[in-house]
Amino acid sequence: MSVVVIGAGIAGLTAAHDLASRGVEVEVLEARDRVGGRMHGIEVAPGSWADAGAAYLGERHTELLRLMADMGLKTAPTTMEGDSRFALSPSGSESVPGRFPPLNGVALGELFDLLDEVTRSVRPEAPWLTPDAARLDSMTAAEWADENLRHPDSKLFFPLFLGEMMAAAPADVSVLHMAFYLRSGGGLRYLNAFEGGAQEWRVEGGAHALCQALADGLGDRVRLGEPVRAVEQDDAEVTVHSATRSVRADAVIVALPPVLADRIDFRPGLPAPRAGARTAPGCAVKVHLIHPSPLWRAEGLSGWSVSADGPLLSTVDDSPSADGVGVLTGFVTGDEARRFGALPPAQQRAEAFAQAARLFPELPEPVGFHVTDWVNEPYSHGCYAALFGPGDWVARGPALTRPHGRVHWAGTETSTEFFGLMEGAIRSGHRAASETASLDHHSGSAR
Repeated sequence: MSVVVIGAGIAGLTAAHDLASRGVEVEVLEARDRVGGRMHGIEVAPGSWADAGAAYLGERHTELLRLMADMGLKTAPTTMEGDSRFALSPSGSESVPGRFPPLNGVALGELFDLLDEVTRSVRPEAPWLTPDAARLDSMTAAEWADENLRHPDSKLFFPLFLGEMMAAAPADVSVLHMAFYLRSGGGLRYLNAFEGGAQEWRVEGGAHALCQALADGLGDRVRLGEPVRAVEQDDAEVTVHSATRSVRADAVIVALPPVLADRIDFRPGLPAPRAGARTAPGCAVKVHLIHPSPLWRAEGLSGWSVSADGPLLSTVDDSPSADGVGVLTGFVTGDEARRFGALPPAQQRAEAFAQAARLFPELPEPVGFHVTDWVNEPYSHGCYAALFGPGDWVARGPALTRPHGRVHWAGTETSTEFFGLMEGAIRSGHRAASETASLDHHSGSAR
């Protein structure tokens, strides 16, 4: 049996690795000149890497941890010792112990109670079957906030929280998608936590190292610089047409975000599009401010900050090691990501440096600066994951993993477990590989 995998992100590479280990003939076609997809590393100093894409994991991410162990990779702790900085009012920034913002505690408690209530109502294995799904999927998170949030502090903090968790502007996602995303990822507390939560560790050496290790194991079965234009199938086989050649196989796994999958010419055509008019790219731009060492730690600061105004809506200490280069990662999300991504590089640098100076006046100017714009990345169409807008789950959810003849689907957007995370992508790769390996496409039945 032979399978073509479209996309060399972690989902596609996981599927290819599984298939190859079962003796299936497999070939991976990747449009970029690198593997990893939305897992991408930047060398910020000789031998020191920062995650420009997906970065964090926790103990519930069992498939990711298992795959890392298989590839000989280790975790590195996310350092969060020291005070946090918050710039949530015109009076400037202030330092507080821990990560709880200096806002009205009752108002934020009510916000999280409301979020918890709607999150618990979702059926994570099939969000479209959630009670009241049609109403929840027709309303945006912005409309939900207007209807439910009363206190100015909860109204201020809600879009910042949603940007941090989902890289979403509230107007871009339905309430059903917001609630599903939070439920799928383990709930509000787990997703938002460092110690004991979904952000407890990073991959030592960068998350991209996992994708590179998988690709190295596959060798010349991974072909770079081959964007796929069309997928043609009949009763006998499937033919994948890239920009340079055509490949025949028994089945194909498409491991791409929904909007990118829709750009492929499927023959025969898909019964319904993978994305809708309101499906948006995950709105994230990552900024890395490089210092000779983590200088903020000597000032009693954790490097964590939250700001009401951009571009850097939050920052975190992503330094590779205690005695090496200092990396302060800034997250630009939601509408601010669209604005910032459209600026010329010199203006991006000026804005980021000016804000860092206001937040951390103790620090000198960074010695290095990197911007990774996922909003305008043509072969990702956003990060962390696609944002499902009003109507998307009810209309498209039931078919997200349903094969189209010989075409099967992978990618974090097809996983109802840990949607939008590396763990969800890996689980989708396992599922897609299992589907294709167990099917006899000549007879159309399971072996």
